[in-house]
Amino acid sequence: MNRQGTNVPVTNLRTMLRSLVLNTDGDEVTVDELLHAIGRRAHGPVFLLLGFIAVSPLTIIPGANWFIATVILAFALQVVFGLRRPWMPKGVTEFKFKRDHLVQGVAVSERYAHMVDALVKPRLTFLTEAPFIQLVALICVFAALITYPLGLVPFGPLLPSLTVLLFGLALTARDGAVLLLAACAFGGAILLMVKLAPRLMALLPF
Repeated sequence: MNRQGTNVPVTNLRTMLRSLVLNTDGDEVTVDELLHAIGRRAHGPVFLLLGFIAVSPLTIIPGANWFIATVILAFALQVVFGLRRPWMPKGVTEFKFKRDHLVQGVAVSERYAHMVDALVKPRLTFLTEAPFIQLVALICVFAALITYPLGLVPFGPLLPSLTVLLFGLALTARDGAVLLLAACAFGGAILLMVKLAPRLMALLPF
């Protein structure tokens, strides 16, 4: 519940953004509060939230790309192994930032969220159920892993982050077509990784 005593079910991108604002308050917000705001037991909304953070301006903070990749990796691995209530390290859940930044990011994103949601609807729903959920989580594991080297180049983490966001949207809205689109984004991230491999190797200190 939020400070106004209401609760918005997360069914698409707009309702997730609305939940983040309505179900949090104060000057600062923690990761744990964000997870509770959208329903931390639901895999789809959590992947959607993590993907949203990964592509948001919050990642301009040095090291933020690697931090969120680690959170995605930890969450996705537990989904792969079938944990119903994935656990997050206390250091992660207690990480906090100014709520104003969240509100501003949501305000900007809502301008485009309605266009995204207009294209999303339940279809090919069998792709959003087990065992495909575990397959989605496994791909998110690899997306998080390639974010580490891609984080060394400007905008490198965008495609793997977009992969997680689209997978989260697909599971939340039960849209198998978006899931296939997410798979294409992951394929693009792999191709980018291969293309940048020589440059990334040159950046290594050994």
